[in-house]
Amino acid sequence: MGRGSQGKVKWQRVRAGQPGESGMKERLFFPPVYMFIVTTVYGGVLIGLGTWANPRIEANRQFAFERAVLASHGLDQGSTAQLHQRFLDRFKEVEQTGFGTVYVLQEDGQTTGYAVPFEGRGFWAPIRGVIGFEPDRRTVTGLGFYEQSETPGLGAEIVKPYFRNAFDGKVIQSNGRPLRLVPAGQSTADNEVHAITGATQTSTRLEDILNDAIRRWQAQDAPETAP
Repeated sequence: MGRGSQGKVKWQRVRAGQPGESGMKERLFFPPVYMFIVTTVYGGVLIGLGTWANPRIEANRQFAFERAVLASHGLDQGSTAQLHQRFLDRFKEVEQTGFGTVYVLQEDGQTTGYAVPFEGRGFWAPIRGVIGFEPDRRTVTGLGFYEQSETPGLGAEIVKPYFRNAFDGKVIQSNGRPLRLVPAGQSTADNEVHAITGATQTSTRLEDILNDAIRRWQAQDAPETAP
C-alpha cells in the first residue's frame, strides 16, 4: 500500500470519530434544556392553579370569619348560603375610633349586641376569633374562632362547643382582668371560665388575647350606627 493510500485511510479514521464527538455534545446539551422545559411547564401549571385557587381560598377565609361572628351570638346553625345571608342581614360593620372594626347585631333597627374581633399569638401560631356581648357591653354571649393552629386534643380544644359555650352569660369585670381562665375543678366566678386541661400555654395566651381586646374596646364609647 502506497503513501497515498495510508494517508487516505488515516483521514477516514479521523472522520469516523467525529460523529461520536457530536453525540457527546448533544448529550451534554440535553439535560439543561430538558430541565428548563420541565421547570417552565410545571411553574406555569402551579401559577395557573394558584390563580384559580386564590379566590376560593379567600372566600373560605371570609366565610370562616362570618361564621365566627355568628357563633359569638349563637347564630351559626344552617347552610353556607343561609349563614352568609344571615351575616349580611343581621350584622352591621362599624369602625370604632381607637379600636377598629366592630360588628353590631341589629333587629328592627335596634342594637341587640356586639361582635368584637380579637387576635394574638397563641402557643404555636396566631389565634383569631370573635367574642360577643349583650347591648350592656359587659355580658358575654359567646365565642367563635376562625383561625388557630394549636395542638390537636389539647390547645385546639378551644374551638369545641363545650369550651366556647362556657363563656355564654359571663360578665366581665371593670377592674382587674375582665375575664379569667381558671384550672378545671375550681369554682368559677361570674367572669371566670375553666381552662383547657393540659393546655396551660394556650389557655394563658387566649386569656391575655381576650382581655387585651376587651380593654381596648371598653376604653371607647359604644359605636354609633346609622339608622
